[in-house]
Amino acid sequence: MPEESGRTRTVLIMGTLEYNSSRPAIEIEDATLAHLKIVIGTKLRRNESFMMTWLPKPDGSSGRQTIWVHPSIPLHLEFDEPTMPPIDAKRVAHMMDQLNSRGELVLDQL
Repeated sequence: MPEESGRTRTVLIMGTLEYNSSRPAIEIEDATLAHLKIVIGTKLRRNESFMMTWLPKPDGSSGRQTIWVHPSIPLHLEFDEPTMPPIDAKRVAHMMDQLNSRGELVLDQL
């Protein structure tokens, strides 16, 4: 990790999620995107729709954004790194629990 003035700086590897190609892609850290891929894939395989909400980057829109995720709408995930990050089964289970209990997946609360 690069150092600045004696401090260690964390560098996040960011992937993107494009939904229906109607808006700019959502930037999501690769490790979170890998877990999100499993959760979304599971719900869509079951033909279960849901809402997904996130806070855009500080230099983007000022408010929270929400999309309705549905099996018939195209979804494209692109990872920054060629190797997949390790998957934490507890993190996937937590994400699924949050989604199933609320009907909405809130990315900035994961």
